[in-house]
Amino acid sequence: MEIKRVFDILDHLKEFGNKPDILSSKKNKQWFNYSTEDFYNNAYYVSSALIEMGLTPGDKACIISNNCPEWPFVDFGCQLAGIVSVPVFPTISAHDLTFILMHSEAKIVFVFNADLVKKVKAASEGSTVIQKIISFTEVPEAAYFGNFLQVGKEKFNDNKQKIEQIKSSIQEDGLFTILYTSGTTGTPKGVMLSHRNLVSNVLSSHGLAPFKQTWRALSFLPLNHILERMICNLYLYCGISIYYAEGLEKIADNLREVKPHIFITVPRLLERLYDKIIDKGEKLTGYKKKLFFWAVDIAENYELEGANGWWYEFKRSIADKLIFSKWREALGGNIVCVASGGAALQVRLSKIFTCAKIVTLEGYGLTETSPVIAVNNFKPHGIKFGTVGLVNENLEVKIAADGEIIVRGPSIMLGYYKNEEATKEVLTADGWFHTGDIGMFVDGKYLKITDRKKEIFKTSSGKYIAPLVIENMLKQSRFVEQCMVIGEGEKFASALIVPNFEYLQEWSKQNGIVFESNEKIIESEIVKKAVSQFVRDMNKNLAPYEQIKRQAMLTQNWTIEGGELTPKMSMKRKVIFQKNKSVIDKIFSSDSE
Repeated sequence: MEIKRVFDILDHLKEFGNKPDILSSKKNKQWFNYSTEDFYNNAYYVSSALIEMGLTPGDKACIISNNCPEWPFVDFGCQLAGIVSVPVFPTISAHDLTFILMHSEAKIVFVFNADLVKKVKAASEGSTVIQKIISFTEVPEAAYFGNFLQVGKEKFNDNKQKIEQIKSSIQEDGLFTILYTSGTTGTPKGVMLSHRNLVSNVLSSHGLAPFKQTWRALSFLPLNHILERMICNLYLYCGISIYYAEGLEKIADNLREVKPHIFITVPRLLERLYDKIIDKGEKLTGYKKKLFFWAVDIAENYELEGANGWWYEFKRSIADKLIFSKWREALGGNIVCVASGGAALQVRLSKIFTCAKIVTLEGYGLTETSPVIAVNNFKPHGIKFGTVGLVNENLEVKIAADGEIIVRGPSIMLGYYKNEEATKEVLTADGWFHTGDIGMFVDGKYLKITDRKKEIFKTSSGKYIAPLVIENMLKQSRFVEQCMVIGEGEKFASALIVPNFEYLQEWSKQNGIVFESNEKIIESEIVKKAVSQFVRDMNKNLAPYEQIKRQAMLTQNWTIEGGELTPKMSMKRKVIFQKNKSVIDKIFSSDSE
């Protein structure tokens, strides 16, 4: 059947038969499965309950929850009733949540647990718009989703005709969802996406990998993140079972239990995965340790399509049998590919994982583009390390005179909700969306992102510096957990560095030192010398004006809760700058450089 509206995927899904585990989550330490029929029925029961509440097409429903089967029940149930969903990160700040609830005029809010019930009640105090808060877990402070679903089930026959009327009235270009971008600065903007926007991205991303109905996917990026939401709809379109992880801290366990064929992630999580692999290698001794790092060295030098020759491939086959197979086993043993988005992925990691037959597909897109613009994929010559791959076939992409990537096509947003001025800033009358990213084409077809337009800065000598490239180089050091390159209007570039304190504690012990605190670590001369040496070595690969002349180590990680990171783990540069102004002033206080 032809898919035109997102909810058409439900009928398409039934063509695969009644799959017993189309959606699964863990409850009381056991995996609990929902069949295709369960999913289909529950989505319709949600729509029936919404109609029973008196909600009408165009009303807004907020979803603030961890990933779980109830999330798509509500998502699809809202669509069937013509309700516009407004998904929100569970970790959102109280200030931003208040803004979103008021700005969207949400009439109903679905939440995961008691903590989020309290958060919503505090953020919506005084609101006369919100009619009900419904919790997916039973808590005394809110209505229970199970009871809400039961009402919908009991009244379904009464509401069935109404649901069908609403469905038939919904057009492809009708408003499907509003996603508020957390942004690195300013007030959140509500990105309006239509059914056509998301469906076009699902269909154009279908060639990402050799998807099979027998596959299982592990879902752990927040479902209100447009990448995870689109990909999960792609899974459903392909008949792939979705297993929702218990949380970031349980991913390793869930990978071994679910044995997925695919998952979507962000670079930071892949960096942590790699660090854990290397940590295990460091603990080996003798020939086992030598063999491990021999294999890592092979992986770091990997090139696609046998470009390194037969002797390299022979060594790789040995490394695969002895070392890489164990890496795959730690991920469940069935991994075909991992897709990465949201930020730049280190080329080194792409090579290492792909060499180990954990094919890592880096892609690029924004919430405003639903999201995928370009992606490395399994088509012939579909992967190019250091790029975000090939542009989706249904999109036009151009590089503007100033280097900015601009895009036009069916997945471009309708605009920003109640914000025509902001819409006009990024969307031209003839449909070109200005991404704010700087890029170029490699070999005439692979898109490469070089930086964020607004993050490029100019030193006092007039030289432009793209911080993203340098930051990715810095993060290749085991000593560096997080970093931010600075120097706008100054004579030279410098960096704020949050060390990898866990690794440094282990590294220091090997040097006969035990530190009592993070403060003691960054004050240590041996640590300072090691970090400085890495920076000096890195600088050899940079132009003189790009080189990091000084760096300052900080004692606390940047976090979502601390306000330094967005919920999708992007840096809020202005916040970090303001919080560390005294440190930065000290860096640039001397003119000796």
